[in-house]
Amino acid sequence: MLEVENLSAGYGLIQILWDVSFKIKEKEIVSIIGPNGAGKTTLVKTIMGLLPAKSGTIKFKGENIEKLPPYEIVKKKISLIPEGRDIFPKLTVEENILLGAYTLKDKQQVKESQERIYQIFPVLQKKEKVLAQTLSGGEQQMLVIGRSLMSNPKLLILDEPSLGLAPIIVAKVLDTLRQINEEGVAILLVEQNIRDSLNIADRGYVLEEGKIILEGEGRELLSNDHIVEVYLGL
Repeated sequence: MLEVENLSAGYGLIQILWDVSFKIKEKEIVSIIGPNGAGKTTLVKTIMGLLPAKSGTIKFKGENIEKLPPYEIVKKKISLIPEGRDIFPKLTVEENILLGAYTLKDKQQVKESQERIYQIFPVLQKKEKVLAQTLSGGEQQMLVIGRSLMSNPKLLILDEPSLGLAPIIVAKVLDTLRQINEEGVAILLVEQNIRDSLNIADRGYVLEEGKIILEGEGRELLSNDHIVEVYLGL
């Protein structure tokens, strides 16, 4: 579904990513883990067209997308949930959700997508008329996930979705991602939360200093000597 080959990117003269290659198959959950400053967010921004690639290719369903603007990439059915739970605080929950449907022209499809979001997150339906800024951190994360699902993506990219959330809320978010994946949506999970993200993943990649240094099945990576020593502190 997504194939990244020899991707290099950065900011001006500063190169952050060095020949990064990885792939996501249909209906997979893939985790990319690594420490702060490893280049994870730079990778996500480059995939979404928010940052130009210096070299390399990004293919989605066999089509090169590395030169497309972000709105065209969203139309291809790729959706990003950025780090930091970006909501529109002065808009209602419902208004935030409907903004995720701006690529959809069919009103019936918008209605069906909204109903699906409320089935996944009943709390959002209960609070659809309240301002988004009044939601808890966990509810805001549900809101941005719901908003991203409104465009009916085939690939959902999440950048640090567990950041700042209590463990019980993180577990709820991960359970929701499993449910979304079971409905046929491929997921790219970019995380510092090593244990949880690899437990949920079919496959994982370790990004350090802008390079992929390890790859393998998600749970198998949890027993890798380097991950155990560097990330799990065991």
